[in-house]
Amino acid sequence: MSGADLDGVRLLRSIADVDAIRERCREGMHITIVGGGFIGLEVAASARKLGLDVTVVEALDRVLARVTAPVVSRFFERIHREAGVDLRTGIGVQAFEGDDGRVSRVTLGDGTHIDTDLVVVGIGLIPNTEIAEAAGLAVDNGIIVDECARTSDPDIVAAGDCANHPNRFAGGRTRLESVQNAMEQARVAAATMLGAEEVYEAVPWFWSDQYDCKLQMAGLSGGFDAIVLRGDPESESRFSAFYLREGRLIAADSVGRPQDFMFAKKLVTAGIAPDPEQLADPDVPLKEMLPA
Repeated sequence: MSGADLDGVRLLRSIADVDAIRERCREGMHITIVGGGFIGLEVAASARKLGLDVTVVEALDRVLARVTAPVVSRFFERIHREAGVDLRTGIGVQAFEGDDGRVSRVTLGDGTHIDTDLVVVGIGLIPNTEIAEAAGLAVDNGIIVDECARTSDPDIVAAGDCANHPNRFAGGRTRLESVQNAMEQARVAAATMLGAEEVYEAVPWFWSDQYDCKLQMAGLSGGFDAIVLRGDPESESRFSAFYLREGRLIAADSVGRPQDFMFAKKLVTAGIAPDPEQLADPDVPLKEMLPA
């Protein structure tokens, strides 16, 4: 993209990137964040707490569009706007512009401009597979591994964000970018190196802290055909959204309801088909839905 090499345009991929961005942040500055996923929204929340003016630009029509339902997206759009974030969805970035080699403007797809002091680009990652390719391993959207973290060379294992693995919760192969996946799949890889046959089959889970809200997610919601709400995300700050496919619980998003999240992980693992009315009733403990 034009201007991506200007000083002040930063990618966010590592702790070093975080430190470099933090060093540049000063109260009253304007920061433009490209991407309305977890990374972009977490940076936006942190920047507002530091007293920066914040604009978030998301090319899709809502934030968190790849990972959650519209009703949950609307909740996070609301809390960010209430915190003073200028949130622009459904529009992409055309170019970064600046003077003397430093970014000072962002040009959007409709030709409008945003004056800015700093840009953070958080639009997803590409897995580092160069070493695997050089070693002759099978690669396709990550390093291909089996359920025990073995690559196409049985003497080599791979785990974490770079590993494309079979996952029963995804209904096929997937590549997960999360701390949970990196830690638990690494344990399986270590067991494989020690000669054990341990299968990676942990339910995926994720979290995101934004302002005073903690989003905790269990399972993978892709392909859901029904959603049940416990609480009202349009007016409350604590709620859970449960995703069903053909009557079975496949995922849950919980905001400010850690017990819902804890039991949702167990319910998703068990593959239960809950009563939607009970699922929606906050007076019915989720633990009562677990199989005996």
